[in-house]
Amino acid sequence: MTVPKSQRLHIAIFGRRNAGKSSLINALTGQDLAIVSDVPGTTTDPVFKAMEILPLGPVVLIDTAGIDDVGELGQLRKKKSYEVFEKTDLVLLVIDPQAGYGEFEKEVVQKAQKTQTPVIYVINKVDLYQPSELLEQFKPLNLQPVVFVSALTRKGIDELKQAIINHAPKEWILPTVVGDLINPGDVVICVIPVDKAAPKGRLILPQQIVIRDIIDSEAMAMVVKERELIHAFNYLNKKPSLVVTDASVYNKAAADTPSDIRLTSFSILFARYKGDLQTLVEGVKAVKNLKPGDKVLISEACTHHPVEDDIGRVKIPRWLRAQVGGDLDIDVKAGGGPLPEPLNQYKLIVHCGACMLNRKEMLSRIMQAKVAGVPIVNYGVIMAHIHGVLHRALSPFPHLQSIISETMDDMKEEIESLKKIRGRR
Repeated sequence: MTVPKSQRLHIAIFGRRNAGKSSLINALTGQDLAIVSDVPGTTTDPVFKAMEILPLGPVVLIDTAGIDDVGELGQLRKKKSYEVFEKTDLVLLVIDPQAGYGEFEKEVVQKAQKTQTPVIYVINKVDLYQPSELLEQFKPLNLQPVVFVSALTRKGIDELKQAIINHAPKEWILPTVVGDLINPGDVVICVIPVDKAAPKGRLILPQQIVIRDIIDSEAMAMVVKERELIHAFNYLNKKPSLVVTDASVYNKAAADTPSDIRLTSFSILFARYKGDLQTLVEGVKAVKNLKPGDKVLISEACTHHPVEDDIGRVKIPRWLRAQVGGDLDIDVKAGGGPLPEPLNQYKLIVHCGACMLNRKEMLSRIMQAKVAGVPIVNYGVIMAHIHGVLHRALSPFPHLQSIISETMDDMKEEIESLKKIRGRR
């Protein structure tokens, strides 16, 4: 997905020369993108790098010159570095324990306070010190929030990502739900069943947002119930660009949609919009490892009144038990706030579509699961997997299809499933 720089989270990295700023960029991205050198002052003018950091998504990292730069030229470099505060959402202040926290660092914090820019204190090179040494040195300073990392060994990088999520601006969102997948003039069919779970007289929030985004993208939205989908293709005089279905009718929508038309669900679109779709797709692979007696967490963002055949509390647990061939120890956690601790008691977390959470909150939950080493998946992804249509439901995202197609078995099972559905029609 191409995201304009203006709509990316801008993270500025400050620190003294050789504090490890460029090494930290490489650790955050998992790539050798920044030049690392033992020579002080390798970075001169601020360097803007637009990139993806999982599970944060699209960001701009700003690599700045050393705040302890010397000489007339060094002062000019510092001046240029401090100008980036005008476009910075979050500051990572990298500290080398050998140099400590002093006047240079205080100057950065003061400038951040003037622009009301949050600061995360990143104590780097912890692989060179004993934990007791670092606590003795930095605890009296009461730096908050502080994260101890080693850019060299990648220790603490997940915790740093969690801190970035926690302190990012609340309004940090992706620019579109579906608009980057379609073009002006396209037709998008939205499949919306009307059943017990559907609110009387209105559409649920993800459906409203997707339809509005289609209209804002100068495309056309056609709304049908699942039994009308096949007639919609006959009615239209142009091929739809995309079909977006409610996850509860995956099989019907997949069976009735021609194979050359992309198909996905509202829940999968929201998994990308509110969180990190790749991590949630990777999480579905843990389903095959579940065994009877394992603990599973069903996490819901809202506290709605459960209906008779509730998707999160009834249908998904029933499907999972059938999948493992026995009973599971299932907990349900509804409402806001962090996930329950200790999180590593669970073998899998199944999260709702997060329509009532902002992106920052959902990413925080995903990162909490990642730090605990617990796979996490959302309703739309796991339902597509259970019904054998996940590969098809990811058709707008071919780079993610490879995650579930390490062998051809996934595709073969899906094809056979669709054949059986069509055969019963």
